[in-house]
Amino acid sequence: MRRSVLMVMAIILTGVVPAISQAIYEDERYVLETDPMVLKKLEQWQDLKFGLLMHWGAYSQWGIVESWSICAEDEGWCRRPYEDYEAYKKEYESLKRTFNPVDFDPDRWAVAAKDAGMKYVVFTTKHHDGFCMFDSKYTDYKVTSEECPFHVNDRANIAKEVFDAFRAKGLWAGAYFSKPDWNNDDYWWPNFATPDRNVNYDPAAYPEKWESFVQFTHNQIMELMTDYGDIDILWLDGGWVAKKSPETIRRAYEHKLKNNETGFIKAQVINQDIRMDELVEKAREKQPGLIVVDRAVHGKNQNYLTPENRIPEKPLPYPWESCIISGGGWSYTPDAKYMSGQEAIHMLIDIVIKGGNLLLNVAPGPNGDWQQGAYNLLGKIGAWMDVNSEAIYGTRTLAPYKENNIGMTQKEDQAYFIYMDESGSGKMPEKIRIESHQPVAGAEVTLLGFDEPLNWKSSSEGFVANIPSEIRNNPPSEYAWVVKVSKIKE
Repeated sequence: MRRSVLMVMAIILTGVVPAISQAIYEDERYVLETDPMVLKKLEQWQDLKFGLLMHWGAYSQWGIVESWSICAEDEGWCRRPYEDYEAYKKEYESLKRTFNPVDFDPDRWAVAAKDAGMKYVVFTTKHHDGFCMFDSKYTDYKVTSEECPFHVNDRANIAKEVFDAFRAKGLWAGAYFSKPDWNNDDYWWPNFATPDRNVNYDPAAYPEKWESFVQFTHNQIMELMTDYGDIDILWLDGGWVAKKSPETIRRAYEHKLKNNETGFIKAQVINQDIRMDELVEKAREKQPGLIVVDRAVHGKNQNYLTPENRIPEKPLPYPWESCIISGGGWSYTPDAKYMSGQEAIHMLIDIVIKGGNLLLNVAPGPNGDWQQGAYNLLGKIGAWMDVNSEAIYGTRTLAPYKENNIGMTQKEDQAYFIYMDESGSGKMPEKIRIESHQPVAGAEVTLLGFDEPLNWKSSSEGFVANIPSEIRNNPPSEYAWVVKVSKIKE
């Protein structure tokens, strides 16, 4: 993942999503999974709505964007602080020798996530730089290496500790795994320069070397599928590592040349077939029903789509999840500024009413803990969810999904109308008006967090719910309030 702070802040603060991002995800073709166990699990996943993503690695010691500064692409967000690339890369890889997160306490994270209403975790077992946060037998570039001071800690196998702690609190476990590996000589071969994110040799010209990398990738993923308990989601990053036909490569080059005024191509398009179908089949033998998210790779192994730091403008016709930065960047940022409780709650609502899940990123620091701002934010979300989660979990979209500042969801016969306090005043209106739906005769209309039924009246095709004076100035929650209708007219 990349640091996209400006974009995410624009989304959070204005609710405006760039048209280009919407086109990317609306035009994306989706291939429906046929495995009944996976389909069942996907349906369950869509009920969860809210998860935690954590980017963490040795790079956190420098407070920089994860991995990308050792990639030779010319991007402002990942440039190195000095000009000697080889010296910088060597120093970066030496971070393994100083990584010692002695305050690592995954149980505290799991409690905070559960209290916030999160239902699953996706943890970076390995990012593009190849540094493993698990005890892989196939590399020594890992947290459990004898060269890493943390290896003597009882919790040195960090990924295992994270998964165990979160499962113990009832959350699903998801393994983020980067398909490219910039530390592996079979991907970035020292015989050649490393011009960009891709493999730096032609896999077709050196098939034995490429096969060695394929086996390495399969072996590491199968370690995670075999030795780390129940894994619910395999979340694969690095979508450029994929099978590509000659026609796909030709079209990609034409597109790049057409849209790049200088003619400088920052990232090549190369056939990097790691035999994903075979790998997924093996993984599901160990983890039946496993959800696989081969990000940005069209095909049956992308069980749900993952708009990054963006929210679609309207509901999408397939399972999807927006992964969003909560503060700073994807990886640890010193003195990160976290979004407010109102921003986070309204964002969650906006995603859920469109049928998606929110995967909120929190980045641990080099000491092994979160910043206090992250705990504070999750506490605010949890307080709201304690009252209103019924309108979130297990729901589906309800057309037209939104009227002005009122979002809509449904579950079985119930309908939920979520009034978002855009003014931030904390005061409820005297009346909440809905134009697009009407309760059936005798339906009960209530306010979540308030014991008494609300008085309501039909209005044209909609209805008006009256809010009692005793709760208008003392509402049951902050940021948004939910009117529940036991049954609406079809």
